[in-house]
Amino acid sequence: MDTRANQTGADAGHGISFNEAFRVWLRVACLSFGGPAGQIAVMHRILVEEKKWISEGRFLHALNYCMLLPGPEAQQLATYVGWLMHRTAGGLMAGGLFILPGIIAIMALSYIYAAYGNVSFVEALFFGLKAAVLAIVVEAVVRVGKRALKNRIMIALAAIAFVAIFFFAVPFPIIIIAAGVIGYIGARQGRPEFAPAAHGHGDSSAVIDSMLGDAVPDHVKPDTGRAIRVGALWLALWLVPVIALLAAFGQANVFSQIALFFSKMALVTFGGAYAVLAYVAQQAVEHYHWLKPHEMLDGLGMAETTPGPLIMVLQFVGFMAAYRDPSGLSPMVAATFGGLLATWVTFTPCFLWIFVGAPYIERLRGNTGLAGALSAITAAVVGVILNLSIWFALHTLFRETAPVHAFPFAFDRPVLTSVDIPALLLAIAAATAIFRFKLGMLTVLAGSCAAGVVLRVAGVI
Repeated sequence: MDTRANQTGADAGHGISFNEAFRVWLRVACLSFGGPAGQIAVMHRILVEEKKWISEGRFLHALNYCMLLPGPEAQQLATYVGWLMHRTAGGLMAGGLFILPGIIAIMALSYIYAAYGNVSFVEALFFGLKAAVLAIVVEAVVRVGKRALKNRIMIALAAIAFVAIFFFAVPFPIIIIAAGVIGYIGARQGRPEFAPAAHGHGDSSAVIDSMLGDAVPDHVKPDTGRAIRVGALWLALWLVPVIALLAAFGQANVFSQIALFFSKMALVTFGGAYAVLAYVAQQAVEHYHWLKPHEMLDGLGMAETTPGPLIMVLQFVGFMAAYRDPSGLSPMVAATFGGLLATWVTFTPCFLWIFVGAPYIERLRGNTGLAGALSAITAAVVGVILNLSIWFALHTLFRETAPVHAFPFAFDRPVLTSVDIPALLLAIAAATAIFRFKLGMLTVLAGSCAAGVVLRVAGVI
């Protein structure tokens, strides 16, 4: 047995204990609102700026890799950083805690929804929360953009990425691949615009970078044998339950359908949940008849306004699917199992991608061509985050949007007459609190939630 896997923070070279890391990751998890843009912003603020656990360069390097993977990039980024600091146990803790508040919140709201069909008080709370999260997301775009867009080339790449994905619905992987190719070629030609920022962004106190330094710990070094063993373990954890359900109940059973469908979703959610939610909604509503259209929207609203990745809406879908077809069990028992099953097959692959791939990605950090490619991808990611931010703003500030399909355009536009005045005013107030008065995130979130409840009591919303 490798006793080094159980090293304390001090033994690992950075002095951060596992217990201290647990408290910080729990804080990150509880503040992970607002979709990937907000979640990345929270992690960047706490890990890079406040705690100085990881440098700007290494944070963006890890983020670039996670953006290329299927699944929720913010959860995988947490897993990656946790793994760097405290090996596999750290990755499990960081990645697991990241989704735990969302699992609990979505499950609780699902119980209320299935039993009563009315979560008005909670909706009022979340109404205010969404306005604050929108301001936090905008701040994230500004902060990350300032650091990543160092020259006109990078600004142009971010702008092109935004226009491509927002107005023309260009698939996310194509944007990232194109940016990577441009960056690789530019770096190989010696173009200074594609030179990566110095690791640490001038801050040599980042503990992970100090820890790794020239003496790279064993767990960060690529090892083919270990990669095969780790891959086999996580594939088994992911697929054995799926195979067991199929063998026991057949493909027509609702639990087998949940396991198969959401396993497939785990493989195709490139670019985060936004890229696949329309397909999930269509299949869940029209093909499987697990939910009604308005129920899918209600579930999306829950996922948007609770901690954790937006893809947590899949837990609600699995919950309602099994609630409607309990297969001989109590409806609530079946629903609980269905929701947790959907969550298991959605997130287990995320750990597989990180624990197998991260050592190889760390090894490539010094490669000039790859560094240029990742610098360009970072710029494109800023454009993608801006797209996510505007998507979130449209659905927060307007009650209705209308699809625009006029070749080659394909995007949603707001229905101006449906502007939500209370949401707009709350968002402006939250933005003023953050940008003008520099109030803390928790203060702004709490104040906005309280405002939402007051507006509901007053009959405004």
